[in-house]
Amino acid sequence: MTYHFKCTLCGAEYASNAVRYVCPQHGDEGILDTILDYQTIAATTSPQKISDSRDFSIWRYAPLLPISDAHKFAPPLAVGWTPLYRSTTLGANLGLSNLFFKDDGRNPTASFKDRASTFVVAKARELGVQIITTASTGNAGAALAGAAAAAKMPAVIFVPETAPQAKIAQLLIFGSRVILVKGNYDQAVALCLAASKEFGWYCRNTAYNPYTVEGKKTASFEIVEQLGWQAPDSIFVSVGDGNIISGLWKGLRDLRTLGWIAKMPKLFGIQAEGSAACYNAWQAGTEKIEMVNAVTVADSISADIPLDGVRAVRAVRETGGAYLTVSDAEILAAIPELARGEAIFAEPAASTAYAGLKKAVAQGLVKSDERVVVMLTGNGLKDIASAMKVAGAGTVIEPTLEAVRALKF
Repeated sequence: MTYHFKCTLCGAEYASNAVRYVCPQHGDEGILDTILDYQTIAATTSPQKISDSRDFSIWRYAPLLPISDAHKFAPPLAVGWTPLYRSTTLGANLGLSNLFFKDDGRNPTASFKDRASTFVVAKARELGVQIITTASTGNAGAALAGAAAAAKMPAVIFVPETAPQAKIAQLLIFGSRVILVKGNYDQAVALCLAASKEFGWYCRNTAYNPYTVEGKKTASFEIVEQLGWQAPDSIFVSVGDGNIISGLWKGLRDLRTLGWIAKMPKLFGIQAEGSAACYNAWQAGTEKIEMVNAVTVADSISADIPLDGVRAVRAVRETGGAYLTVSDAEILAAIPELARGEAIFAEPAASTAYAGLKKAVAQGLVKSDERVVVMLTGNGLKDIASAMKVAGAGTVIEPTLEAVRALKF
């Protein structure tokens, strides 16, 4: 696959082998877009060829990904092709006739981040690097730990010591070297970057590594293919560091450039009220991302300064979508609603997207007949403590039939 990089800030272009991470003119803020050879892609593949594939993973889209030989370098994990469910209950409750839920909690390590990590590990193998590293609130690290284990590649993962124990357990069980940082996510990112430069490790950090967004864009490809190669009217997704919404946008732009979809869906970015840097920039009509003191129950989207904030704001603005914020109470309330209405167990960062949809409907931002997709990014087992806050309690009884008869059903 022939491709090159383009700086999202200044537009400078670089050959794919000339830079590894960011634009040299802007340092860590010079996030790079990957520009594909769309003419060659259009001449060699098509939606029908992809749909004929029996590879039900992100690698069914290998012709649209910047890698030389996907099947040679891909870790042996079935990442992607997660289900897209048509709503059975919640859509009717909201007055929406075409509501869908994309459940990425069904990925190998139970989150959307498997898409980015498995692709970056594949690139690391293609580049011949020996050790890979990342900073994470938990999900990206777990995804990297799993992909690295599958590829038999050593991984070093920096994570805030306050991360949920379930996520830390995943990091450890896959055999990665886990560094618990006495600080927040942004401090873990800074330390990881410094360590990668000092020791020569390949850095997977969100946005800093241009291939993270390439892995994440595969979710857009799946949504469109699962809808019969038609774009939805809108996609709702939670936003923390901004890389997931940037990935969705990149995938949709690829498809639009190829002429495989007729329109761009509106992207709605949903942030927790306590971690709303992208919302603030969008609301102010700027791309300047101001730091916040992020505090939210949704740890996976807690970020003081979103690493991919500029693209995340552009994704919403340029598709005619909107940013909305929701409270921690609304995020937690959405967890049992999704579970009892659609049988999907979502972690707080995932339920945030549905909480945002409810607010958008209340504000008249979504029409009743629009085709709407809610992107659910992680499984509820990632954060049992949050789920238990709203799950209710079981009933304790003596082990007798009489005790059961005494209960009211």
